[in-house]
Amino acid sequence: MPLSPLFRQAAFADLPGWADDDHLAAFAAFRRSALHVPAKPYRTGSLGVDFSAFAEAYAAARTVSPADRCEARAFFETFFVPARVSSEDGGPGLVTGFYEPEAEASPMRTEKFRVPLLSRPADLIDIDDANRPAGMDPYLAFGRETPQGPVEYFDRGQIERGALAGKGLEIAWLADKVDAFFIHVQGAARLRLPDGALRRVTYAAKSGQRFSGPGRMLADLGEIPLEKVTMQSIRAWLAAHPRRVDEILWRNRSYIFFRDAPVDDPALGPIAAAKVPLTPGRSLAVDRLLHTFGTPFYIAAPTLDAFGGEQGFRRLMVAQDTGSAIIGPARGDLFAGSGDAAGEIAGVVRHLADFFALLPRTLLVSGPNR
Repeated sequence: MPLSPLFRQAAFADLPGWADDDHLAAFAAFRRSALHVPAKPYRTGSLGVDFSAFAEAYAAARTVSPADRCEARAFFETFFVPARVSSEDGGPGLVTGFYEPEAEASPMRTEKFRVPLLSRPADLIDIDDANRPAGMDPYLAFGRETPQGPVEYFDRGQIERGALAGKGLEIAWLADKVDAFFIHVQGAARLRLPDGALRRVTYAAKSGQRFSGPGRMLADLGEIPLEKVTMQSIRAWLAAHPRRVDEILWRNRSYIFFRDAPVDDPALGPIAAAKVPLTPGRSLAVDRLLHTFGTPFYIAAPTLDAFGGEQGFRRLMVAQDTGSAIIGPARGDLFAGSGDAAGEIAGVVRHLADFFALLPRTLLVSGPNR
């Protein structure tokens, strides 16, 4: 598969603030992917970043232990060449933020805890070109198995009105419907149980419909100016309009199912789509149809200061997750961490950014994209 012309070879000197970054923190995230891939390789994205080209860098990452950020920087400069990633319209890229919410929860329904998180239903099946019925939306990657064949799965409104009641799918119960919705949006959560135990859940599957963000809906309805849309402003609007919560949330037909996902190190985030725990401030969600998991990306967003830093956001990240709203070559979601403080950061991130992919040298040094 040829490398996409959306990649244009650059030099490390072209990356704003490259020399000032903490490459050791980025190396730790990259090494987690390197340790995972011998068991299950990542799929090559359609932009042509061949997974097999990472073999030498992954093998080295599994055996070396950089002593400091300078040695870690040398590692990346040895095995990779930066390439600017162009958006499809030629303009700048866009970054948003995501995090792992924390919420009080109960393992059983009570008067306080009445909103369930559900596990994957038995009749939810994967859909692809081999079993997709004629006329089914080609976007749908999941469906419902019936005696007559696969059909579209129940959507959010149908499920919350009881379409799956009585099937024993509840893995935990929350007190607040809006908290549950944002856990769906983030795809993972830390649940604090009444006995003090901490339980972590993550994405298992989804009903399959397209994701529709409540911020865009509220902007289109004239309720919140688009430039004022943040997670915080959405929550404030929903709290002020409790009778309209279902109206807004059910417009996002996509529904997420969960599974338990313990992570040994509480400093790390949940295990995500790339099957490794996310690293706060270093893991990036990308369009997995286009990009190859494990690819390092250098992100430069000069107006983004929510993560700290005097000159905006300038960091080396690693592609280790994806999301329904993350579509396009220069589009990313920055993992901010876990808990309320991380949510305050993630909720305000919507900034233009330059994207540089660090590609294995064999893909670029002699290639046509110089």
